[in-house]
Amino acid sequence: MTIAIFESDARHLDQVMTVMTTAFGDSYGEAWTRSQCAGILPMDGVTLMVADDGEDLLGFALYRIILTDAELLLLAVSPAAQGNGVGRKLLAQFIEDAKKKGTSKIHLEVRDGNPAIRIYEAAGFAPAGRRRNYYRGTDGCQYDALTFVFTE
Repeated sequence: MTIAIFESDARHLDQVMTVMTTAFGDSYGEAWTRSQCAGILPMDGVTLMVADDGEDLLGFALYRIILTDAELLLLAVSPAAQGNGVGRKLLAQFIEDAKKKGTSKIHLEVRDGNPAIRIYEAAGFAPAGRRRNYYRGTDGCQYDALTFVFTE
């Protein structure tokens, strides 16, 4: 599978929302709404990176870099494309962009138990903290958020 990673904007918002809906589902309360995504895209320092195979949008990474801090806001891969390196490539692009812009701190937050944690750790992220009961699922259950920092 040939995967192209490139910067985008609101023109891919419909496909981004489709990927987010199918990748996150509604069980854990992690997905953003369309208005949240549309609202953050024009802000300074925010980048939307998308991955496609020439036919379909496979995944995306939404992040912001402000001064010396970089934060991964969202990363999602379509279930049909998972296991093909799409998430790793998007994560690597985020890290590369953050380094090029001279950041001193690269961080992210993820729901405790999310399978993506192993990808983040393999890329050089280490646990840094926990926010108890941060996410609320549709079933009313609460889930901790784990914060990670890039340690390379």
